Amino acid sequence: MDTYRKRIIRHPLMYLTMIGLLGSILLLFWHVWAGIAYALVSTIGLIYAWRFEKITFEHTEKHIESLSFRMKKVGSEALLEMPIGILLVNEKFIIEWANPYMSEIVDDGTLIGEEMFVLSDDLYNLTKSDEKREQTVTIDDRKYKVVYKQEERLLYFFDVTEQLEIQSQYYADRTVIAILFIDNYDEITQGMDDQSRSLTNTVVTSIINDWAFEHGIFARRISSDRFLAVLNESILSELEKKKFSILDDIREKTAQKNLSLTLSIGVGAGSSSLIKLGELAQSSLDLVLGRGGDQVAIKHPNGKLKFYGGKTNPVEKRTRVRARVISHALQDLIIESDQVFVMGHKNPDMDAIGAAIGVRKMAQKNKVDGFVVLDFDELNGSVSRLMDEIEENSDLYKYFITPDEALSTMTEKSLVIVVDTHKPSLVIDDRLLNNSEKVVVIDHHRRGEEFIQNPTLVYMEPYASSTAELVTELLEYQPEDEKLTKLEATSLLSGIIVDTKSFTLRTGARTFEAASYLRTYGADTILVQQLLKEDIDTYIERSKIIQTVEFIHPGVAVACGERNKQYDSVLIAQTADILLTMKDVSASFVIAHRSDGLIGISARSLGDINVQLVMENLGGGGHLTNAACQIDAETIDEAVMLLRNAIIETLEGSNEE
Repeated sequence: MDTYRKRIIRHPLMYLTMIGLLGSILLLFWHVWAGIAYALVSTIGLIYAWRFEKITFEHTEKHIESLSFRMKKVGSEALLEMPIGILLVNEKFIIEWANPYMSEIVDDGTLIGEEMFVLSDDLYNLTKSDEKREQTVTIDDRKYKVVYKQEERLLYFFDVTEQLEIQSQYYADRTVIAILFIDNYDEITQGMDDQSRSLTNTVVTSIINDWAFEHGIFARRISSDRFLAVLNESILSELEKKKFSILDDIREKTAQKNLSLTLSIGVGAGSSSLIKLGELAQSSLDLVLGRGGDQVAIKHPNGKLKFYGGKTNPVEKRTRVRARVISHALQDLIIESDQVFVMGHKNPDMDAIGAAIGVRKMAQKNKVDGFVVLDFDELNGSVSRLMDEIEENSDLYKYFITPDEALSTMTEKSLVIVVDTHKPSLVIDDRLLNNSEKVVVIDHHRRGEEFIQNPTLVYMEPYASSTAELVTELLEYQPEDEKLTKLEATSLLSGIIVDTKSFTLRTGARTFEAASYLRTYGADTILVQQLLKEDIDTYIERSKIIQTVEFIHPGVAVACGERNKQYDSVLIAQTADILLTMKDVSASFVIAHRSDGLIGISARSLGDINVQLVMENLGGGGHLTNAACQIDAETIDEAVMLLRNAIIETLEGSNEE
């Protein structure tokens, strides 16, 4: 505007006038009449140009003045009449001016002079934050997006109630796909005649159809043990509030008919793509089945997970068909490899060491070099005594190597086998996973979201008492050229005994069959007891921790180590085991500082409380009755608070990752 008013177009007109005058003078010297004619034409043209410039400027000036007046009028009307609330506040956040629409919002003629926080307490956050200058607040049941201009101390209020309602309705109506799987259908119906099987199908279908009809879900049976369900997110939210009661219904109603069936559900949500929803549902179901079934997993595209159920222990499989198939598949992988490297988890226990020794024996049976990868600085307690026994009394010790030694000899044909864990963050050295093209996972823990990427073979059976039990079963189908030695059999038996608490927890018929097999190869129970013995100092330390016990919920006992003292992870776990044997204790948690700077929590349960879900809530995992985690907390008191919140959330029925 200012540039236009300088009338810069006059500059070229001045140049043209000077050129015309100069041309006329020069022509007069050359030819008088030509000069007069040129001067006359130039003068008429320049007069017209100057007059046109003047008229154009005056016309434009009037238009600008008119437009400016209209803009000021519109701006004034917009300020006062547009449906946008405007507040001006002083440095103490006292309202100095409000437009009429703002007064209508609060229906208060005395708004000026009041603190702006009387409108909504949420405005505190808006003024305190150095970054966030927008926030949605509620005023008289309506939603407003508030934009805060700090320098001008100006607030704009935009009514977004309808927008948010539409957004909410959109999310509520988004499609959700679920796959329902009858966990033990094949085993239950295996020996039935056609009539009994038909009756079982009718019972299951009736329960699921009634549940679907009650909640407005489209459900259809797609195979003998699978159902496909289509619903929306509002129905899913309702099911979550009820903690997926269908799990309990089908368990209890089929139990009344002596069927004892359980249900697993994988749910895919949070995407507008039906293909993506189907993939999420199948992935969720795989995760549930890897955790032992009788649960629900809800998965979103961003990886967010929720779990419901998991109140029962996995049912032991009656047949060993899968064990035989896995054993033969593993044998083929071993034969195709030039070396086999076996490793367990950090701070290995007897189960991890025993299972690793058993897998190394499989390699030996197939004439392939096998090595157990171990961090010798992490050994403690019974594991140290076992390693001392191996070093003194057998040639087995030379097959134990460090991660660096394994990496230096590993080739493209090498096979890495991980036992007693499936989380890459817990293995002894994840570099072995990254450098190997073939990885096998053998584990008895319920599967968590963190999992070793692209394993060649996975053998996970949550029903098993221990990984040593699984490995023992696999050994039975391997070549008999190399017999198990007495010390190898004892190592495997030690792993089973430790994880079952001397055959008292998570023990099935196949556990005793595995133990019997090991006994036939000379497994020494006396040596096992010697390996598992503890010294008096350890017993006293454990007793001191138990003295701190307190109940944070009926039946839930929590004990803590000393605030400034570090404890061995095995001692923490043993203390939780002992605490569980006490009267009126159905779940025990022991919290103490670890040598790695983290705070460790060991959890044990008799089954009434799923301690796996509690520990997963804090970043750990395990079994329904046996779990643990490590958290990066400053103090024991902070860890107790986090644990208390996790227990309350689990008792309410869900766990979110």
